[in-house]
Amino acid sequence: MVVTRKQLTFACEFNKRLTNQDLFTKTRAFMKKMILTAVVLLSSVATFAQRAVGTVSLKPQVGVVGATMTEFDKTKMKVGFTAGAELEYQVSDIFSLSGGVMYAQEGVKFDTGVDFKIGNKKFEIKDAKTNLAYINVPVMANVYVVPGLAVKLGVQPAFAVDKDGTEAKGFDLAIPVGLSYEFANVVIDGRYNWGVTKVFDNFDAKNSVFQVTLGYKFDL
Repeated sequence: MVVTRKQLTFACEFNKRLTNQDLFTKTRAFMKKMILTAVVLLSSVATFAQRAVGTVSLKPQVGVVGATMTEFDKTKMKVGFTAGAELEYQVSDIFSLSGGVMYAQEGVKFDTGVDFKIGNKKFEIKDAKTNLAYINVPVMANVYVVPGLAVKLGVQPAFAVDKDGTEAKGFDLAIPVGLSYEFANVVIDGRYNWGVTKVFDNFDAKNSVFQVTLGYKFDL
């Protein structure tokens, strides 16, 4: 049988296509295996990096807060101190619940001061501020999205321990949301506490507080 040039060309092209398809199939299978292996390895690392299910840990912490209030004009952030501790229970590989007690200096600082009159005299107080202090009780749900990094959301009742001579309410409620990162048992935690209750009965101002803490976590 004589094979013509046309038939030979067709056979070569057909074989080339089969080879390319086979190479593509093998490459796709290899990539699937690589992706699956990577997922398994990452899952193993994540599982290994988190605390064992059922672990209870304690985290003493200190930090700073930047506090202000809604509804006020021309205010600036008032810097204060916070300290306390939190207990955390590891519910699953990636989920935990925590509760704590934190002392926090909050309040509000007015950017341009306060002007007022007594009789015919006008007075001005520059950098006027209201110094409030609370015992905060944050109850948080923590989801570890990657090893060491947690997204946090919860509820935080608070009890005023210093009203600075004002008529501030004795109870406050906030919704804290934030992130934390743990490395070698050292934890840096950043949160925003969104006030949902009024600070004063006769005014709509609510606490608005940023908080950054540094703590050390150890298992009990």
